[in-house]
Amino acid sequence: MRGKVHYELFVRRQPGSGWTLDMATEDRARALESAEELLAEGRVAAVRVSKEVLDEETREFTSVTILNKGAPERARQKKAPEDNTPLCVSPADLYTCHARERIGRLLDNWLARQHATPFELLHRPDLVQKLEASGVELQHAIQKVAIPEAQARGISVHEIIRSFQKLAERAIERILKDQKRGQLPNLDKEGFAAAAERLVSEPERAYLLGAGVAASIAPAKGWAEKVSLLLDLADAAPVNPQARDHALQVLEKPLTEILGSRAGLAELLGADLDLGSQLAAMTRLAGADAVEALISIEPSVARVMPPLEGPAARLANWLGGPHFESCRAAIAQRVLRELTGPRRLKPNQAVEEIDLLRGLAMALTAAGGRVLSIEDIHGAFTARSKAMVTGDFVDALLGKDKGAREEIELLIRLAENVTGGANKRQAARWLNANVSALRFEKEMRFGPDSPAQKLATLAAIQKSIQRAGLVVEEAGPILAKVGEVGGLIEADSKLVATVARAPAPAVHRLNLLLKLAIGEAGPTGPVSERARAEAARLMRAPETREELVKSPDALDKVRGLAQACGLAA
Repeated sequence: MRGKVHYELFVRRQPGSGWTLDMATEDRARALESAEELLAEGRVAAVRVSKEVLDEETREFTSVTILNKGAPERARQKKAPEDNTPLCVSPADLYTCHARERIGRLLDNWLARQHATPFELLHRPDLVQKLEASGVELQHAIQKVAIPEAQARGISVHEIIRSFQKLAERAIERILKDQKRGQLPNLDKEGFAAAAERLVSEPERAYLLGAGVAASIAPAKGWAEKVSLLLDLADAAPVNPQARDHALQVLEKPLTEILGSRAGLAELLGADLDLGSQLAAMTRLAGADAVEALISIEPSVARVMPPLEGPAARLANWLGGPHFESCRAAIAQRVLRELTGPRRLKPNQAVEEIDLLRGLAMALTAAGGRVLSIEDIHGAFTARSKAMVTGDFVDALLGKDKGAREEIELLIRLAENVTGGANKRQAARWLNANVSALRFEKEMRFGPDSPAQKLATLAAIQKSIQRAGLVVEEAGPILAKVGEVGGLIEADSKLVATVARAPAPAVHRLNLLLKLAIGEAGPTGPVSERARAEAARLMRAPETREELVKSPDALDKVRGLAQACGLAA
């Protein structure tokens, strides 16, 4: 004998963890939707929904799995031993991407004082000599990296320090010897294209040409000027495909380091920009042609995108081409880091921050694929949306001097622009609290507007809520409460009855009643139900039918409205 039915949602937090019960409900749709949402937001590794049917005679449950998605279960494996081989054993190893990144972190303050990048340090003899002369800076950097390295490899810190000191001495000796022998190219004399073509067959062509590039940009007095000098070299790159690719790859390294730093990007894009405007400029820089095309057709995006000028505009043109992929990636990753970080995009400008976030989402999505994956973009905006439904942000958004209606309109705007199921639900809770407040009811009922204007306002609010992308379970009570307030306003003014008995042509009265009935001139709920009843009565009146027969245009209009609200015309 078939008995009661319910649905259980099980989750696995990690691919290797066991199943745990997350929800039990009698609503199949809710269980499936919650499972998909948890998986889409990356909060769990796998989900499983089972249908549980109680046998009334045996009192036992029969279980049937109706959904199983996510990472497959796997047997736990023993952790593989880590490879503790040191990453850098020769001077050439210091020039790799990961080594330069580590050097940049270890010598961050010293490099900032010198206004230089790790690439320049490794390719400029004058900087190497300054670092060696300082003594303390290099020693501290070696000590900072030696301690975790010694723990990972199981040997003494002193031994690691000696090893790194010897490596640093060899690297310094190498570049100073090359300078003394005149092996480092002088691009001001030889020219970038000629040097690139001459060195294309050299085994150490990247190191040698990099030394020439570093010396060429050394006179620059700021990051923006360095970018401009690098782009001058890019414009002068050789035509020969092999030499050109190699030359642009060398230029890409210092460009990427400048664009990956907060100070470098701020100076390039404009030091007076707040974080949100910086992210918009970065998106415009990295997205290039796709973002420019979007700006030309979408005014809301154009409003939040600051113009690119000088070296930034030149760089955008280069990033739109096939080269400098690492530069685009550095900018994109910086955008992701800031979006998922705690800093406000528009301090003290909550409304503008919502508009900016919407514009950024559209621009990054338009450039998606080449700049960032859609999954990464969605994850970043979900994380940022979480910060936008907190009490602090909502308080900043609403302020202290706004009316109840204006607050609700702002909350609808917030709900429309946040992403992620949990964030949508939280935005709906804020909205529901304000709509249900007595303040909103009193303001709408006893405000200065006419009853017809009030009902039209409530209808517009309902439509905005429906467009906000809230789930039915969250939006339903909010829409119903707005409809209830409309019902009170109509009851106070007797608007439906007044319209039905007004000394006006029957067709005009019928049109207005039908607009109220379909939620166009008033909110759905008690108002639409009363209007529908009066419209049905008026449609049956002989004089109304006579007027409709005499005016075919009016008949077509009435027929469309009547069908929309479920009445035969």
